[in-house]
Amino acid sequence: MTPFIRLHPADDVVIARSQLMSGTQVEGVPVRGLIPPGHKVAMRAIAVGEPVRRYNQIIGFASQPIQPGEHIHVHNLNMGAEKGGFARDYAFTSDVKPEPARKEATFMGIVRPDGRVATRNYIGILSSVNCSATAARAIADHFSRRTNPTALAAFPNIDGVVALTHGTGCGMDSEGAGMQILERTLAGYATHPNFGGVIVVGLGCEANQLTAWLQHSGLKEGSTLQTFNIQDTGGTAKTVAKGIAIIEQMLPAANDVKREPCSASHIVVGLQCGGSDGYSGISANPALGAAVDLLVAHGGTAILSETPEIYGAEHLLTRRAVTRAVGEKLVERIRWWEHYTEINQGEMNNNPSPGNKAGGLTTILEKSLGAVAKGGTTNLQAVYEYAEHVAAKGFVYMDTPGYDPVSATGQVAGGANLICFTTGRGSAYGCAPSPSLKLATNSTLFQRQEEDIDINCGEIVDGVCSIEEMGQRIFEHILACASGTASKSEKHGYGQSEFVPWQVGAVM
Repeated sequence: MTPFIRLHPADDVVIARSQLMSGTQVEGVPVRGLIPPGHKVAMRAIAVGEPVRRYNQIIGFASQPIQPGEHIHVHNLNMGAEKGGFARDYAFTSDVKPEPARKEATFMGIVRPDGRVATRNYIGILSSVNCSATAARAIADHFSRRTNPTALAAFPNIDGVVALTHGTGCGMDSEGAGMQILERTLAGYATHPNFGGVIVVGLGCEANQLTAWLQHSGLKEGSTLQTFNIQDTGGTAKTVAKGIAIIEQMLPAANDVKREPCSASHIVVGLQCGGSDGYSGISANPALGAAVDLLVAHGGTAILSETPEIYGAEHLLTRRAVTRAVGEKLVERIRWWEHYTEINQGEMNNNPSPGNKAGGLTTILEKSLGAVAKGGTTNLQAVYEYAEHVAAKGFVYMDTPGYDPVSATGQVAGGANLICFTTGRGSAYGCAPSPSLKLATNSTLFQRQEEDIDINCGEIVDGVCSIEEMGQRIFEHILACASGTASKSEKHGYGQSEFVPWQVGAVM
C-alpha cells in the first residue's frame, strides 16, 4: 500500500495516507518537509495565482510559488482574487440518469394510523419560546429513565420523553422569515412520525403565539397534540404538573405500538457533516454516497444539506437535477448565501473550521467537493427550503446552514427519521427523535473514540475495504438502526440539547 492517495490523474496534489517524512518518494517526487496525515502534497510546480486541483476540481489558488513535494495548505493556498466566486458551468440536467431498478429491502418500523412509518417512538415536549424552556425540561425530567425509572416502567415501547427547547420565539418580526422558519420547524417536529404524542409549552405573551402557530401550520389539538402556556396555567409549578398529567394520559396509547416489516422506502436519511478532515471526501463521504444510492434504489429518501459546505461544488449537483428549475433553485440558494454572508460581514470561506484545517482541509471549495460525495450519484429530485416538508422520494436537497445541529434540526423537521453523520475529528452529536449514526473517516479516530462511532470508514483508507463494500455495510446499519437498534449517540443520551432551529433574522 502506497503512503499516499491519488484521487484523479489530473490532480495537482496527492493526499498523505499517513505522516510523510521529508525525502519520502511520492510518484518520484521527494517530499519537502513533514506532511501530516490527510494533508496535500504538490505534484508539480505551481505559480502564484494558478488554480490547484483535487478531485479534478479547483480547490483554490496558489498564494505563493509552490514547488513539487511541498505541503499545500493555508500558507500557500487561498480562495483567489474572486474569493471563490469564479464562473462555474452548471450544465443543468446534463448528468441525469435513468432511475435505478427498484429493490425491496425491509426494516422493522412502527406504522402510524395515517400510514406513515416511524423508526422511534418518543413523547415530545416543545417550547414555543425560550421562556418556557425550563418548564419543558422539568416535565421531561419527571420521565427520565435515569433519575425516575418508575415513571416509564410500564411503557416499554416508548423510547423516552424528550424536551426540545430553543433560544428564540420572541424579539423577532412576527411575520418575518425568522418566525416562518421557527413555525415550520416546530410544526415539522410536532407532526413527526417518531413522536407518539407531543405537548407544546408556551409562556403566553411571546411573539410566537401558540394559537397563531397552530393556525399558520394547519394543525389542530387532539389526543396526540396539546398546547398550553405558563401564564394561563398559573405559573411554573402548575405548568409542570399539568404537563406531567397530560403525558401520563398519552402514555398508554403511545405505548400501544409494535414493530412490523416495512418497506425501506419509508426511510428518510438526513446526511450530515460537510467534511471533517482530508479523508472525508475519500472514505466516509463517498461510502455514505454509495449507501444513499442503495437507499434510493429501495425507494427511500436522502437529504443533502449545509449550503455553505457545498459552495464551490454546487455545479456537480445542478448537473444531476431532474429539471432546470430544480437546478436553478439550488443556485438561487447559493446566491442568497453569498448576500447573507456579505451583509453579516462574513464570507463563504468562513469554513473550514480549525479542526478541519488540522485534518488537512484548506478552503471551503475543498471541503465542499468532499461534502457532495455524501449525496451519491442518483438524480437530484427536488430542492427544499429550511424545515420544509420533504415530499419527494430519492435524493433531494434542503437549504440549511453548515452548522450541524441547526442543519439536522431542519432535516428532521422536514421528515428525516434517521441521520448519518460523517466525522474525522470525533463530533459529539445526537438528534432526538431521530437516531444518528456516526461514521468515522479514519481508523485512528475510530480506535480513539470507538464508544462514540458506529462505523469505521477508515478501512477504505487502510486499503482493506472498498467504497462499495462500505456502502453496503452502511446501508445494513441504516436498516438495523431504523429497526430499533440503538446508535452509539443514543446510548450516551444525546439528542435533546442538539435541537437548534435556525435563527436567521434580526434579534430585536
